[in-house]
Amino acid sequence: MSYIISQPYVMVERRIKDYKQQYIEVKEYLYLYETSVSSKTKQFHLHHIFDISYKPTDGRYGFLYLHTNQGVISYQVTEDPYSFIEAFRKLINK
Repeated sequence: MSYIISQPYVMVERRIKDYKQQYIEVKEYLYLYETSVSSKTKQFHLHHIFDISYKPTDGRYGFLYLHTNQGVISYQVTEDPYSFIEAFRKLINK
């Protein structure tokens, strides 16, 4: 099954190498399908997502929030997720 739209997000990994602390950004994607939203590690059925919201910050990142029956799951984003949120809302309002 192909996805409707994707949204990049960033995971920051902390590593220690040669006694030095390093922060490495790993780019991943959220995918919106007809029946679910999935990331690299989680998948949510659309009926389990109550809403999606976005909070920009003063810095480089913003936060995309999935309000689910398992709690609020946050994703750190560098690109405006407006298109992803609109596609989600159109899909659930069909």
